[in-house]
Amino acid sequence: MVVKKTGSPWYKSYDPQVPYALDYPDQPLHVFLEQTSRLYPQKVCTIFNNHILTYSQMDRLTDALAAGLVSLGVKPGQRVAILLPNCPQFVLVFYAILKAGGVVVTLNPAYKTAELAFQLTDSAAMLAVTLEDRAGVLHGLLPQTGLRHILTTTLDEADLLETTLPGQKYAVSTVMGLLNVLSAFSGSPRPEIHVSGDDPAIFQYSGGTTGTPKAAVGLHRNLVANSIQFDSWLGGLIPGHEIILAAIPLFHVYGMVLAMNLAIHIAATLILVADGHDTTTILEHINRYRPTLFPGAPGLYRAINDHSGVQNSAYDLSSLKACISGSAPLPPRVKQNFEDLTGARILEGYGLSEAPTATHCNPLVGSNLAGSIGLPLPDVECRIISLENEQVDLPPGQAGELLLRGPQVMAGYHNRPQESAESLDGGWLHTGDVAWMDNEGYFYLVDRRKDLIKAGGLQVWPREVEEVILAHPAVADAGVAGVMDPIYGETVRAWVVSRKGQQVDGNQIINWVRERLAVYKAPRQVVFVEALPRSSLGKLLRRELRRWHEISNIS
Repeated sequence: MVVKKTGSPWYKSYDPQVPYALDYPDQPLHVFLEQTSRLYPQKVCTIFNNHILTYSQMDRLTDALAAGLVSLGVKPGQRVAILLPNCPQFVLVFYAILKAGGVVVTLNPAYKTAELAFQLTDSAAMLAVTLEDRAGVLHGLLPQTGLRHILTTTLDEADLLETTLPGQKYAVSTVMGLLNVLSAFSGSPRPEIHVSGDDPAIFQYSGGTTGTPKAAVGLHRNLVANSIQFDSWLGGLIPGHEIILAAIPLFHVYGMVLAMNLAIHIAATLILVADGHDTTTILEHINRYRPTLFPGAPGLYRAINDHSGVQNSAYDLSSLKACISGSAPLPPRVKQNFEDLTGARILEGYGLSEAPTATHCNPLVGSNLAGSIGLPLPDVECRIISLENEQVDLPPGQAGELLLRGPQVMAGYHNRPQESAESLDGGWLHTGDVAWMDNEGYFYLVDRRKDLIKAGGLQVWPREVEEVILAHPAVADAGVAGVMDPIYGETVRAWVVSRKGQQVDGNQIINWVRERLAVYKAPRQVVFVEALPRSSLGKLLRRELRRWHEISNIS
């Protein structure tokens, strides 16, 4: 149902087909898969290494695995961890956990032992699914975590999901093969477990860029709402006809919602790429499978821009209707180059683990503004509050902390009542991001509130300095952070990655910034590095930059 109303300044900038408010069904997330399976049983659900699974097959497999998980002791509300790259098993396990009444805990499969130990213990996950070569690490963590069972698989087994012999017995043990459990419960109906929209669906750990990771509790209704919001935002999507390329990791809410869940909601085919850094494979998949939607991170679009095959027009990228950019700021130069080279349109958006996943996006048809995170999605309310007095709401053009309220906002943090209360104070999600809104309702990020640099008492936002440095033709990447200084209290330091074949020195970078910004905003020192510390989705880890500085001072 399309609902039009007045009141928020961004409504006037919406595409004509986008409603201001939506109806959301009161149902758990896995109902999307069941509905799509009934309506489009033979539609291809996933493609991975030339192997396909239809929606009918995926629904049956998730029923069988859900029955297997229940037999292993998974009860409603219990957490089950997934440590897998993008592959059909990820989709299978994710929806099977939900059908079993469990809560999904997605973990980066590249995490080190200490990271896994913390999040497995904090979440109290009782079962984990991982690749065979990581099973030994998890097994070693059994004494210090609540894990009882480990299910293993391999990427090659994606070809065998539909060919395992039904009814095979398996011995219950600590470590078991995922295919063995599937075989034992092949043909089993979905367990009769009541799950509501108000039940937890996921524990999504924040990236830990500002401290110890926290598990944001996403309810089924949060994920259902965000999928429907984006379906509406990208008006014109045809159920059963779209193809989504998933090179961004599904273990992050960005990929989980805007690739996997959106695909299953609209009966799209999901093209899965296990290695999101393999630009050539990604381009070959676009050329071969003709995806219409391609969510990604700025680093991925930059890599495509720099690929010789794209520059030489060796790949046909004309099938893309829209590319969504999130997880990190999209440099205007990267956006412009990508659109010039490919003819596709990049829509920069904004989201966070606490509102899984998106709250803002540039419109598909209307003004697509470089440097802006776009407009709030339907039913999302926003405020900009003063950094000095949180009781004061700021008008357009003034920067303050961004507050959000909407159907996708989390229930709170797991086992952290104080932080939950602070984050959701007054019913508004305090994002910790500093932003401002223009008169047309477009929002612009300034920086993280905690990253503000006080250089001799004057405010410097790192992102502003980074954008200026990135505009230098010899710079490939740049990061800025505040470091302690005995004279100024804090000063600006920059870490720079040079473009291949280009030469630039620190004084040139400093002068470049001084010519474009106030002198106090220019870095006092520039350090050249091979690469910057970034998360799996390309978010700059300024905490690591500051740690680098501390280590260099010690050494």
